Parts: sequence; C-alpha cells; structure tokens
Amino acid sequence: MYCLLLGLFCSLPLQAASSGGRLSFSGLDLSADNRLLFRANAGNQDAVFISRLTDRALRQITAFPEQMELVENGRTLLVWNSFGAARIPVSGGLPQPAAGFPSFAAGTAPVGGRSTTPVPSTDGRWILYLEPAGPAYGTLFLLETSGGAKRLISERVELPGRDFPASWSPDSRLFIYAKAGRLYYYPVSHLSDQVDERYRQIGEGGVNAIRWGRQGDFFYFRGNTLYLVRGPELYTRTLYGDFLSIGSPAGRFPVEFDSSFDRFWLAPDYRSILFAKAGRTVFYYPLNGAVAADSPLPYVMIPGGAHDITALWSSPGLITIVASALGGAQILCWRFEAGNTSAAFTPSHSPPSSRCVLSPEGTRVLFWGETGLEVWDYVNWRPVQTLSDEPVYSCAWLGNGEVIAGGGRRIERIVTASGQRRLVCLAWAEEYGFEEGKETPLLLARSGGDWFATNGRTRWTETGDPRIRAASQVSGRYRVYLENRAAGPYENIPMIRTITATGTSSLIAAVLPVAAGYPEEGRTAIRSGSGLENGVYTHGPRDGRRQAALCFDLYNDDTGLPLVLDALSRFGVTATFFMNGEFIRSSPAAARAIVEAGHEAASLFYAPINLADSRYQVSAEYIAQGLARNEDDFHEATGRELALLWHAPFYQISAEISAAAARAAYATVGRDVDPMDWISREDSRRLGAPQYSAANMIERIMAAKQPGSIIPIRLGLLPGGRDDYLFLRLEALLDALIRAGYEIAPVSTVIGR
Repeated sequence: MYCLLLGLFCSLPLQAASSGGRLSFSGLDLSADNRLLFRANAGNQDAVFISRLTDRALRQITAFPEQMELVENGRTLLVWNSFGAARIPVSGGLPQPAAGFPSFAAGTAPVGGRSTTPVPSTDGRWILYLEPAGPAYGTLFLLETSGGAKRLISERVELPGRDFPASWSPDSRLFIYAKAGRLYYYPVSHLSDQVDERYRQIGEGGVNAIRWGRQGDFFYFRGNTLYLVRGPELYTRTLYGDFLSIGSPAGRFPVEFDSSFDRFWLAPDYRSILFAKAGRTVFYYPLNGAVAADSPLPYVMIPGGAHDITALWSSPGLITIVASALGGAQILCWRFEAGNTSAAFTPSHSPPSSRCVLSPEGTRVLFWGETGLEVWDYVNWRPVQTLSDEPVYSCAWLGNGEVIAGGGRRIERIVTASGQRRLVCLAWAEEYGFEEGKETPLLLARSGGDWFATNGRTRWTETGDPRIRAASQVSGRYRVYLENRAAGPYENIPMIRTITATGTSSLIAAVLPVAAGYPEEGRTAIRSGSGLENGVYTHGPRDGRRQAALCFDLYNDDTGLPLVLDALSRFGVTATFFMNGEFIRSSPAAARAIVEAGHEAASLFYAPINLADSRYQVSAEYIAQGLARNEDDFHEATGRELALLWHAPFYQISAEISAAAARAAYATVGRDVDPMDWISREDSRRLGAPQYSAANMIERIMAAKQPGSIIPIRLGLLPGGRDDYLFLRLEALLDALIRAGYEIAPVSTVIGR
C-alpha cells in the first residue's frame, strides 16, 4: 500500500530565487537534425530543455525536485519547481507538462519566487492548488490529476506563508480550507450539487486548527475547546447553519488555541493529543478524562530559537518530538511513552534533520536534508542505514520497503533492504550534448559522474561509453544565438536564424511578453536623488534598479524570529535587523543567531524610548551615549560590532536627533513604506486607525514600493494584540517582491553606505 498521507513530501526550498526573478539561457547546442539543446536558469535552479526547431516543440528533460507529490495510487510523480509542474512515471521517464498547471514547457513564463505548494487528496485523484491573483491573494482550484479538468473553489484566498490553507480528509471525499480567518468545508462527492460558500462555514480559525480523525470526522480547536465533528453534521449544518453549533466537545484546555502560532497532533487512536503552544511548550493531554484537572501533565520546553517542530507518533504510543534550532544548525529531540502520565519527555539522541516521516508500519523513520538521507530504527531510536550522503530535498516511503528520494542530481527509487537504486529522472545535468556520429543522435547527460542517454522520448538509461560531439550553433538549416534583454522576465533570449530563407525569430516568442505579475516599473532609469532627506535615509537612489531592503525591528520579544531566519535562508535573502538594547540583553542567543546567519545587525537604540516625548531631554550627548550602550550590549552578546546604522524607536525622529547620530558616525534610517503592522487592536480603537490583515499589508507594500524602498517589519507580539502578523506571511511577501523583479538586499547596500 502506498503511503499517500497529507504532508508526505516536504521540501528544502533552497531554490527560491532572489536575483530579481529573471530567467537566463545558456549552453545552446544544435544538432544536424535541427534539435536544440539548452539550459534555462531561474535563480539557483536550472533545467535542460530540447526543442525541435522545425515545429518549435519544447520539452523539459531534467526536473529539479523542489516539491513532489505521488498521485494515481503511487504510479506518477508530480514535480513542481521554478519551471512549473511536470508528471513523471514512478517507473521512470522524462517530464511531461501536467495538464491544468502552468509550465514553461507548455508556454508559461516563469516569474520567480516559490512554486505554490499543492495538496493532493489521499487517493491521489485530486489536487488543490493556489493560482496567484495578485501579490497576496490567489484563487483556489481543484484539479483532477488524470485529465487536468479543474474547478474554481474560492477566490481571494490568502497566499500562504509556510502552510497551505487546505487539508484533505483521509477518505478523499472532503476538504477544509481557510480564508479570511474562517474555515470552510467542500465535499468532493457533491461536485455537481455545491451550495454557496457562505453556507459551508465551519467557524473561525486557520487550517492548523483542524486534524482529521476516522474517515470524514475531524477535530477542531476553537478557543480553549477541542470539538469532534462528525462528517454528517456538515451536511446538516448546510441546511441549518445559522442555528447549529459545530461538533461536540472532546476536551477543554487551560489555554486558548491560536491557529497562527499553535499546533496540535492526534494520537493514532484519537484518545490523546500533543498541544504545542506558540512553539515554546509542547503538552501531552489525554482526551479520555483519566487525569484530574489539577494533575501535572507531561510537557517539554522548546528553546526560543527552535522551529520546524515535528511530532512522530506510532500506533503503540511512542511519541518523538523533533525541532530545528539556530537555523537548522542544531536538531533537538525528546521522547515519551504515551499513556504513562507520571513520566516526562526525556531528551534523546538528536537525528540529522527535523524533516522526517514514519514508515507505514511505524517501526522505521526517514530523515533527510542537507546532510543526506538516513533510515532510523524508531523503537530503539538509532540510525540503521545511510541511503545518501548528498543533499535530499524531497522524500517519502513508497510502501514499507522502498523509498523515493529527490536529490540535487537525481530522483531515485531506493530499496532499503538492499540499497538497490533505480533512476526515475535526472534532476540536474553538469554536462550534456548530442551523441557523435549518428544521423539521429541520442541525447547524453552527465550527472554525478555518471553518463545517461535518452532518445528524447523514453527514460534516461545509464551508458558506459559516451561519445559526445562538440557543441554547435549551426545546422544545415538554422543558426542559433543568444540576444541579451535589458528588462522583462528574461536576461537573454535564444534566437533562431533561418539560413535557407530570410527570417529571425525567438524560440520562446509565445511567452516573450512581460509575464503577469512582472511590473513595468524600473524598466527605464528614473533618477531622483540618494534618498537622504534632512539627515535621514528614507530610501535608496531611485535610479531604476529594482532593489529594496527588508528590515526587521526587534524591541523586546523574539517571537517570529526563528521563522523569519528560516524563510530568509531558504530564499537566499540577506536582510537588516535593527535590535533594541532590551532585546539584546534578554535574548543574547537570538542576537547571535542573526549574526551567524549572515545578516546585517543595526541599532534600535538602547531602550524603546519615544524620543519625541516631551518628558525626555534629547541632547546630542544622550543620543551618542544611547547608541554606544547598545554597541556594548551587542558586543558582549555576540563578540561582534553593530553596523553604523540605526533608526529611532518607533521611527520618531527629528533633524536634531539625526544630526546628533551623524556626529556619532551613525547613518539614520527611515522608511518610505509603512506596512502598518505596528497597529494593535488597542491602537486601532484608540487612534481610529484600521488594523490591516497580513494579506492586505502585503498588497499595500507592493502598491507603495519603488526601486530603493526600505520596508520595515516588526517582530514580536504586540502588547495590544493582533489578529495576525505580517512576519507570519513573510514567504508570500518575498514571493511578491521576487515576482515583481526585485532584488532584496541589506539597508546598507540599498542606500550605498
């Protein structure tokens, strides 16, 4: 039986580009029979394509496994990357464009950013995916994998940060999706008889407030109560939704569930749960009422710098919690035997990665990541087999005894007992070309030291004695070359000149126009100064270069920092962190993590003081002393020096204050884009100012940004509370900026300091 549970595949999306999202081409090689091989590069991800110039048919022949999903009962892989979606037989084959999904091979121009993660049904028959419809919103579609037919489910669904906003039932008859802070259900078994969305509401919350039980039943957290919802209730609710509450209480807890920050996991027998509160504490709770309300329950404290918390829970009740800390440099692990509530979680031997999945029978576990692929004995908690020592980006059990692994060079099936490998498809080719001396030559590619061959239609097979001819840009009929482009989604274009007749054309003429989401701005140089106004750098030069700075403000709370550091690392982005003295003194490990991740560290003064407040006498000496004190605190915590950049707390600044900072050798930084993420519920009531959702803030940022913009994001929980936080949707903002052709750089780079 194929293991096709939701979340089966995870990726290490290190491949999201931050280089402005422009596509480039290289390695043109034209055969005598008028087939053109070339490489396309999007950021730090590439693919090899072949085209018949006689009809311009285009085919992808390598596929990087940024994301993979098994469909059609485990017979087919769907692979997503910067070049779109492709289908590959699990038995082996070349990528084919997936019907219904965008693909470069099918004529869609890549625009950078992540591939939008799809979610397959448990049986693999259906896939839910989001098609961007703007910087922060998308349209949710349901796609049938066999024929590509798709159905619009909902519009203006927020583009996700890390978690796709939908979840399938185990029987594939139903899914639940989140939109605008509310949950909705959709029965696939009633496709032809759907009621309006407003009659399919479940209640408030995000998709993390849902966990599936048996068949179509599910558990739903609302406030401090966990409800069990029976499948038939949803259909009753469709008719009487205004009069019925949802579900029956399965347990009440001493704290409320916040779907933005909290997670929970169910036991295989559904009689107990793990509750992770704000990523800091994980509690074990029985749901059978066997423990008195005032009895202490097993729990584990998670260090503040940890993220990617994963819970493994086998049928006999053995629980393992794995978390990644310090940007993945450290993996933490705790174990616990469920049911023994007098015991405690105990630290255990750390695995190589937090990316893991149990085998279907629950006795072994796979770990994969930058260090490779390992199989562990789950019961005895020890490694038993190393299947790869090279980075693995996607992985899953293909039954109990076989693994499918997507690495940087190949996608392979591996038999765990023998280590036997079978190639599914090449992920990357260091070298490629045509076979020498043949009228219809084979295609040859070298990957990881081995050579492979294909005729362009059938699967890659290993070959021991390759005879590759020298690359050529000329055949008897055509000549090919690259033409550079100053703007648009392409850095250059493969051009085809017909020798036997008059005419030159682009190989990708069908997708040459500026792609959707790729703006016109910045295509011509518009100069408007350095951005220095009254001693404050409010932005960088408006010289037409699409470059912007993301800066993160840390006052006294590091909530969100691990997620932000992880997202920036996966996108390959360097940012600026403005740190307040109170934050540095209370969270020295967090300050060190920022520095060790390679980001720019700048000053937010020594305390969160409103320098515009009339109660303070702000002299030049006071500013110099406050900046110096922050330097000393930072050096004591990290052993490093702050960059000579600062901004005043809460951006309250004057010409006198910026002049005082300049005398202390500091450049004062302002902002030309205000996301308004600092407005709490209390501020909204007191000031009469709107509290924008994270998605609306992204829309505002994208409407206001210009070349040289400085975009601040506040980290930490606001004292007055918020419904959601911009930093939780950082991936969506990065996607939007990259799709708009922006390079993201530190503040010092953008302002030229």
